Amino acid sequence: MCFNARYGIAAALKRAGHDGRKDDIEFWQEILKKYDATFPMVDHYQVSAFTHPKLIIYDNYHPKEPVIATWGLIPHWAKEPEKIWNTTLNARGETIFEKASFKKSAMEKRCLIPAEGFYEHHEFKGKKYPFYITRKDGEPLYFAGLWNDWVNPSTGEIINTCSVVTTHANPLITKIHNKPKLSGDHRMPVIFGDTMADEWLKNLSEKEVREFATYQFPDSMLDSWTVQKLSGKDSPGNVPEANKKYEYRELVLEEDDQLKLF
Repeated sequence: MCFNARYGIAAALKRAGHDGRKDDIEFWQEILKKYDATFPMVDHYQVSAFTHPKLIIYDNYHPKEPVIATWGLIPHWAKEPEKIWNTTLNARGETIFEKASFKKSAMEKRCLIPAEGFYEHHEFKGKKYPFYITRKDGEPLYFAGLWNDWVNPSTGEIINTCSVVTTHANPLITKIHNKPKLSGDHRMPVIFGDTMADEWLKNLSEKEVREFATYQFPDSMLDSWTVQKLSGKDSPGNVPEANKKYEYRELVLEEDDQLKLF
């Protein structure tokens, strides 16, 4: 699953197309205010989905213009967001048309969620070791996403929310994320390159959406390494060094063929 990721502003704006002003943070801050005046234009070096951070996304209404969405999709029929949005952080690609929370968005409201990388845990001898996964070429990972503009029935406030679509893990992520909560069901985000990212935001049939929503990004294009703990006293926290390589002696010395593949 994808519950911890690294979202950099520069990476998020790389897709934006507006007079070549991709790196003009102040310019985009003004643009994004129309979606959320309180949006903090800061990098998330290591953020948990369960804190419901605000992220830059690109939706099918604005394929090249960044908008703001809170991580944790709130479907249109929800009355109390806090009772549902911890269960909608991820959307399983195989069942998005079977789930009431995602069915409407899967057909009508798809988005891209640009990230620099994401974190997953590997279990070894009863302990968990965090890995950071990113593209080898340094390009952004475009997570397939679903979004919805939920209207608060009490105040009339409109809140954009989103969910990351996940699929069965490729061989690399299967080796890393080796102890999933659902036995045998290793997961990873659906990741697109530029061409598939553009297609995801176009008008698609249900059959096409299902095909895109179960796509496995090639592990040959991904890199991974161990990092310091994501939480607790040994965690560096939400700082630039959060994805810095950190060597665990017990993993390096272990003569386990699976670990050698990392």
